[in-house]
Amino acid sequence: MAKLKLTAVAVRRLRHSGRVAHEERHCDEHGLILRVQPTGGKSWAQRVTVRGKRIVVGLGGWPVVSLKEARETALENRRMARQGVDPRKARSNAPDFRTLAEVVIDFKAASWTNPKSAGQWRSSLTTYAYPVLGGLGVDAITTADVLRALTPVWNAKRETASRVRQRISAVMRHAVAEGHRADDPAGDAILQVLPKSRNAAKHHRAIHYSLAGDAVRKVRDSNASTATKLLFEYLLLTAARSGEARAATWAEVDLEGATWTVPAERMKARKEHRVPLAPRCVDILREAEAHRRADSPLLFPSPAGKTLSDATLGKLLGDLGINATPHGFRSTFRDWAAEQTDAPHAVMEAALAHAVKNKAEAAYARSDLFEKRRELMARWAAFVES
Repeated sequence: MAKLKLTAVAVRRLRHSGRVAHEERHCDEHGLILRVQPTGGKSWAQRVTVRGKRIVVGLGGWPVVSLKEARETALENRRMARQGVDPRKARSNAPDFRTLAEVVIDFKAASWTNPKSAGQWRSSLTTYAYPVLGGLGVDAITTADVLRALTPVWNAKRETASRVRQRISAVMRHAVAEGHRADDPAGDAILQVLPKSRNAAKHHRAIHYSLAGDAVRKVRDSNASTATKLLFEYLLLTAARSGEARAATWAEVDLEGATWTVPAERMKARKEHRVPLAPRCVDILREAEAHRRADSPLLFPSPAGKTLSDATLGKLLGDLGINATPHGFRSTFRDWAAEQTDAPHAVMEAALAHAVKNKAEAAYARSDLFEKRRELMARWAAFVES
């Protein structure tokens, strides 16, 4: 932390040095601090001591709050602190965590493709976050408060706790954006305090590609519904994500052109994705068409005409002794393409609808390599059938 008395010119000119990955802080009078983020954002905070307890008060972001205004507020806060008054509570108009969390859920709901997401957010926050944070003003929540919420569940349910932390962080970032505080107490820094996982990252279970045909035959011979059987084979042969295939509709399919076009709103990358259908996939859809329901637009509806669940597919695989998840068959396809074909890397990645992460490559990746993918997917279907 640089110790200096700031000037308006210095505040305007200050930039993050880039020597560290976290924020850099520059001090002023009365405990006033200018926080400079690696992204370039600047905000004000103040350290004061109230009845022997040291606290940090967020004063808003620069340039909305000028150096002069920040100093005036810091002086007022220091006077209140000397009288034993917590300045955060004295002038706070910040909502409590529960209230802002509901705002964030409603705000994000429009962009979520899974209608269950809002319920999952509310359920996890109600169970793990609200008992500790729910009634606290979002400007008063500290990293210690977040730790109190996460610690009891962190080791017992690591994946659940990780999601809860991410959701708390989303609420706190919204609080920062609204000017209620200057930092995110549930951000990445808290991971340095929480116990590390002893286990390596878990991947979706997948079978070797040499077993793909056997898996299809097991499913065909099972007692599952016709829609479930057809969905499984269609999912495997298109290398699609489970949710994309389960929610596929007849309006998205061109049987004559042997093409399935998944709209952007149902894609992870929010970009329309054309899928070339191998001859076997067209046959699958012809069979599904024979069972088409007038009350459902879906290719593979459940008995109630709704979207089949991922759990239905997962249970079927488990019952048949197929050691894979529905999503894992994307890895099965990818391994086959890499080891058994000479398809270019870009074609394999396009078949999986993976976004190009390298910005330079992305600038030139204008084609979806559709015809090359059609050849690859036809070879994949022939391999599975053989």
